[in-house]
Amino acid sequence: MYRNFLKRIFDIIISIAFLPIFILLAIPIAIFIKLESKGPVFFKQKRAGKNGTYFEILKFRSMSSSPDDEKKEFEPGEKKRITKVGAILRKTKLDEIPQIINVIKGEMSIVGPRPEVKKYVDVYPEEWEKILSIKPGITDPASVKFRNEEELLSKSSDPEREYKENILPKKLKLYEEYISNITFINDLKIIFKTIFTVFFK
Repeated sequence: MYRNFLKRIFDIIISIAFLPIFILLAIPIAIFIKLESKGPVFFKQKRAGKNGTYFEILKFRSMSSSPDDEKKEFEPGEKKRITKVGAILRKTKLDEIPQIINVIKGEMSIVGPRPEVKKYVDVYPEEWEKILSIKPGITDPASVKFRNEEELLSKSSDPEREYKENILPKKLKLYEEYISNITFINDLKIIFKTIFTVFFK
């Protein structure tokens, strides 16, 4: 029962409680983003949601937004386009907090498998079909375990292959384990683990 109605109530309560903090953080973050580089404050991208329905995920923009760069698709491990402000936002995971809006809209949950872009969903369609039976989330066990994913990928000679063949399968396994044991207590544990990992590790 928790994975449906009660989980949604939990999402709404947490989101509304966090909304004032989001607004307070958004103002200085937006100013720093605009001062460093041209482009929008928010980054939007199509991600796979529940039952394979795609939605636009919201993040604070952490990459350069020049016309030439916009033609390129951001690849795993690529650091050239990440701005100085963006590097801080990514390290502290502050770039993710606009997803509170996605949660309020019902597109995401606070805790759940991280939403992925289509090209990586297409790599393992059978696994994703099960995973996308629930809403994606802002954080989950894979987010905690692979917090330094960008650093790992940047050290690889072939980041794209490393992500698809090594990291992504491990994430999918963690997603499936989470789905098999969704409880209120487990969600709270994941939230506290995420906070601890971001601020104390």
